[in-house]
Amino acid sequence: MLSRVADAIYWMARYLERVADVARLIDVNLTLTLDLPDEPEPQWRAVVTTTGDIDAFTAVHPCPTADAVIDFLVFDQENPNSVYRGLRAARENARSVREIISSEVWEQINRFYLLVTNTRYSAAIDAPSEFFEQVRISSHLIEGVIDGTMSHGEAWHFARLGRLLERGEQTARLLDTKYFLLLPSPEYIGSTVDDIQWSAVLRSASAFEMYRKRHGRVEPQRVVEFLLLDRYFPRATHHCVIQADESLHHVSGSPVGTFHNAAERELGRLRGEFAFSEASDIMSGGLHEYLDQLQTKFGRVGTGIQKTFFGLRPAATDDITPAANE
Repeated sequence: MLSRVADAIYWMARYLERVADVARLIDVNLTLTLDLPDEPEPQWRAVVTTTGDIDAFTAVHPCPTADAVIDFLVFDQENPNSVYRGLRAARENARSVREIISSEVWEQINRFYLLVTNTRYSAAIDAPSEFFEQVRISSHLIEGVIDGTMSHGEAWHFARLGRLLERGEQTARLLDTKYFLLLPSPEYIGSTVDDIQWSAVLRSASAFEMYRKRHGRVEPQRVVEFLLLDRYFPRATHHCVIQADESLHHVSGSPVGTFHNAAERELGRLRGEFAFSEASDIMSGGLHEYLDQLQTKFGRVGTGIQKTFFGLRPAATDDITPAANE
C-alpha cells in the first residue's frame, strides 16, 4: 500500500473518532451543568481544556459559556479540533482514497459531514441533545460500515489503528480533566458533587452502564481501573492499546511481542506497561502525573507510526489535505 493511502486512511479514522469524542463530551456536560449546584463555567472551561484548545478559545471568547463553547468546539472554522473541521478533514482524506474504501463508507462520511454543515448554517441548534445524539449515531454507523464492508486487510487495519489510538488517548484525557481540573477543592472528595463528576466521566466515555454492571457503586479507583486498565471494555485505554498493537503487527508482518521499527517498539512498550499496572499504584503515585506521562507516550507512538509508514511530508498550503495530517 502506498504511504499516501495509508496516511489518509489512518487520519480519516482518527478525525472521525475525535469528532465523536468531542460531541460526546459536550453532550454529557450539558447534562452535568443541570445537576451541579455551582456555576457551570468551570465545567465548560474543563471541556475546552480537554481538547487542548483553552488558549485559542480564550483569545476569542472572554467567558466559557455553553453557547460559546459549543460554537467553538462544533462549528468554528478556525479551530482545528472543532467537529466541523474534523469532519471536513476526514471527508477530504476519504475522498482521496475512494478507490480503497467502500462506497458505503464514503456515503456515510458524506452524510455525516452534511448533517453538521447544514446545522452550522442554521441560526442555532434547536435541540442540542438530539443533535449530539445524531453525531454519536453517525460515528457508530461509520465504524460499523467500515468493519462490515471493507476487507480486513491493510487499509482496514490502518483505519482501526488510527481509531483506537485516538480513542485510548481521549479516554485518558477525560480522566485527567476530572481529577485535575474539575475538582475545585479537596473538601469535595467523596461528596455528591464528586460522585456526579465521576459519573459524568463514565458517561463521556459511554462507559456508565458497563461500569455499573461490573462494579455497581461509582468509586474513583474503580473508575480509573475500568477506563484505563480494563482489557475488554472497547473504550478502555488498555483495550485500545492491545487492539492497536495487533493491527500494527498485522500491517508490518512481524510477530506480536517483537519489534522491528519505532512504532512497534513504542506501542509494545506501552502495552507491556499496561499489562502490569494496577489502579492503586497509579492513584498513589499521582493520577495526573501518570496521565500526563501517558499523553507523552501516545505522542511517541504517533511519531513512530508517522516515521515508519508515512515518512516526512513537505509543507502543504491546504490544511485539510492528507499530506498535512499531523
